[in-house]
Amino acid sequence: MRRLATLAAATAALAALTLPAHADPGPLGEPGGTLALPLKDAVKVLPAAEETRTGYTRTSFRHWTDADNDGCNTRKEVLLAEAFLAPGQGARCALTGGEWYSPYDDVYVDAAGGLDVDHMVPLAEAWDSGAGAWSAQEREAYANDLGDDRALIAVTARSNRSKADQDPATWLPPAEAYRCAYLADWVAVKVRWQLTVDDAERQALTDRVAGCPNEPVRVTFAR
Repeated sequence: MRRLATLAAATAALAALTLPAHADPGPLGEPGGTLALPLKDAVKVLPAAEETRTGYTRTSFRHWTDADNDGCNTRKEVLLAEAFLAPGQGARCALTGGEWYSPYDDVYVDAAGGLDVDHMVPLAEAWDSGAGAWSAQEREAYANDLGDDRALIAVTARSNRSKADQDPATWLPPAEAYRCAYLADWVAVKVRWQLTVDDAERQALTDRVAGCPNEPVRVTFAR
């Protein structure tokens, strides 16, 4: 049986040492609460549970919505935010031109059609890690999370499809220089949404962040 534990008990002692007094606008482990932990400690506080994909379909996560009704859906919002050379924007948020950088594979892209917007923690992995027990509204919020710029990332379609729904136990970005940032962002998204890890994932994260800078992972809880 999947058990989605809260992070409050597991992180209380560590958080007390790392959170500045002004940085916690809400209760720890509840929406609006914050957490700041060194990367290696953040891995340790991820709640443990076996993963299960029973009942998963991609349509369980309604995504690419237009929450602010400005004509640009979530995918387009990410592309606009991450372009280092802004694209032209036409009717219904049609994008032309522009340039982007795909950190997964260290590739520059000059057309929005060559990019996928990847969920840092894939939808299927989120389902496996606790989202299967969420409400439809929570899953929609997760799939369109513009509240943390680590949640969604524009990358080449090739690199995104290579990753598919794998976690860091079986896939890391081909660009080795980006891997520590990728791992830190993966952990941040899991903490933000209080998603669980299984034994293989935790071991992989522990082993792979060992050689990374132990910089703080700062998160505002989404749920």
